Amino acid sequence: MPLPAGPEASRPCFRAQSPVKSRVGALPLQVGMALRAVRLFTHKPISHPALGVAPLCPSRRSHAKAGRGAVFRSTGTEAPWLQPEQKSASTKKLREPTKVYMMRHMLRPALDLVLSALEQMRDDARRLPWASKATIERLVQNRLGTAPSGNLDLLAPVQARVAVCSKCPHLATTRTQTVFGVGNPHADLMFVGEAPGADEDAKGEPFVGRAGQLLTKIIETMGFSRDHVYIANVLKCRPDVPRGSSGNRAPTPAEMDTCKPYLLEQIKIIQPKVLVALGAVAVEGLLGARGTMRDLRGRWHSFHGTPLMITYHPAYLLRNQSPSEKRKVWEDMLQVLERLECEISEKQRNYFL
Repeated sequence: MPLPAGPEASRPCFRAQSPVKSRVGALPLQVGMALRAVRLFTHKPISHPALGVAPLCPSRRSHAKAGRGAVFRSTGTEAPWLQPEQKSASTKKLREPTKVYMMRHMLRPALDLVLSALEQMRDDARRLPWASKATIERLVQNRLGTAPSGNLDLLAPVQARVAVCSKCPHLATTRTQTVFGVGNPHADLMFVGEAPGADEDAKGEPFVGRAGQLLTKIIETMGFSRDHVYIANVLKCRPDVPRGSSGNRAPTPAEMDTCKPYLLEQIKIIQPKVLVALGAVAVEGLLGARGTMRDLRGRWHSFHGTPLMITYHPAYLLRNQSPSEKRKVWEDMLQVLERLECEISEKQRNYFL
C-alpha cells in the first residue's frame, strides 16, 4: 500500500485509539507471514483492487518461465498444477517461482483480512491511514518477532561491559545482576529512571515492580507498548541497603556520576526524539542539579540536544493518590505526544491516571 506524500508521510504514529488497533492487533500469526511474503518475495506494495494497486498474482511471463502455464487468479479453487492428476514426485522439488506463488495463494486470506481492516479504518476516518516508513518497518518486524539488529549490535558490547562492571565495589558485591535497559533500540521515546529496586535487581529488567506496572499503564494509554519505547536507569545496579533491612534507597550523586557514561552511550546509540526523566533523582543524575519537581516538571528541557520532559516518578503517584498529581503527570505525557507529532484523541485529552 503506497504511503501518502506530504507532511503526514513523516509523522511517526498511527492515530490514537485507531480502529486498526482493535481489528488488526489481534490477527493471527498468518498476517505477519503474509506481510513477510509480500515484502521478501515480491518487493512490491501490498496489493488490493480497492486500494488501486495491481492485483496480487504472478504475471503471465513469470508463469511461462516457470513452465506452469497461464495466469491463475485466486478464485477459491486449487491452482492447476496442484490438481491430483498433475501431482508427482517432482513436486517435492518445486521451482522457486512456484514456491513463491504457493505462499501468496495460501496467505491471501490473511492479506485480505489486513486490507479489509485498513479500508474500514480509512472509511471510518474519512481519510487515508498514514504512517512513516520507519513505523511500517517496525510493525512488520514486531509482527515477525524480529527487531532491527543495527542498534542491538551496538548496544550489546555496552551491555556486556555493564554486566561485569565493578567501578562501584560496594554495589558490585551486593547486586544480583545489573539492569541495563529494555525496549525498542530504535525507539523515538525513552524513559529514564534513577536506579533498579529489589524487583528489578531480581529480574534484570527496569520498572517491573508496582511503579513499573503504573509506568506500563501510562505508556499504553499514550498508545504505545513497552516494546515500542526504551526504558533505562541512570544507575545500573541496585543501591545497597543494610543487611536485613527492606526497601530501596536512592542512589548517591557519586554513584550516578560513575554510571552515567553507560547511559550516555545508550542514548547516543538509540537517538530518541524525546527523553522523559522520572523523578527528581533521575533529573539530578542527568542534569547534575537537583531542584523541586514543582519548578522542573511541565516544561521542556534539553539533554545533549535531545528534548527532555521531566515528570513525577510513578512511585510518587503510588504514595500520593491525589487526582490532581496524577493529572499533572498525564499533562506532561500529552506534551510528549504532541512533540512526537502523535494524534491525540479527545478521550486521551480528558484522561486521568
